[in-house]
Amino acid sequence: MIHYFSMLSYTELNKGVMFVMDGEPYLVLEYTFLRMQQRKPTVQTKLKNLITGKIVQKSFQGSDAFEEAEIDKMPMMFLYENRGNYWFCEKGNPKNRISFKVEQIADQAKYLKPNTEVMAYKFGEKIINIELPVKIDYKVVEAPPSYKGDTATGGSKTVVLENGLQIQVPMFINVDDIIRVNTSTGEYTERAEKK
Repeated sequence: MIHYFSMLSYTELNKGVMFVMDGEPYLVLEYTFLRMQQRKPTVQTKLKNLITGKIVQKSFQGSDAFEEAEIDKMPMMFLYENRGNYWFCEKGNPKNRISFKVEQIADQAKYLKPNTEVMAYKFGEKIINIELPVKIDYKVVEAPPSYKGDTATGGSKTVVLENGLQIQVPMFINVDDIIRVNTSTGEYTERAEKK
């Protein structure tokens, strides 16, 4: 099967675009177009290598063109972590397993808990990275007690979640509460119903 990839000019490297540079897929995180007097216009970008997870700053000019990255997405389930390897399986096919090292999935690793569904990015035949849901529910396993009057004044306290993550929450959150956390900011968003 022959794939014809479209080429992207340097001005099309907008935020969210995936393209191939030096044989590896990159995601554009930030894009700034600069036009200076007496000089050719340039584009400054902040890019994430979708295989290594590394973030780099790059500038491009009019002569630069890139192949659009053809990235497929497929749902996967997180199984467990063992010695810095994070194991996943294809949703509905537990035999098809893949692991990532903590460096590859970077900050996302701390949000994982068993049976979390994630989206896997596939580049060619290789699964290269994962994307977490924006919000994940966690059970609170440790929380300092709330005292009468604390909840009225607002404020926050640090709790420990079932996966070991520590975050700031409102005073009214207690042990065994299920809370929702935004995985892109790492912040508490709301209390979910108790299970």
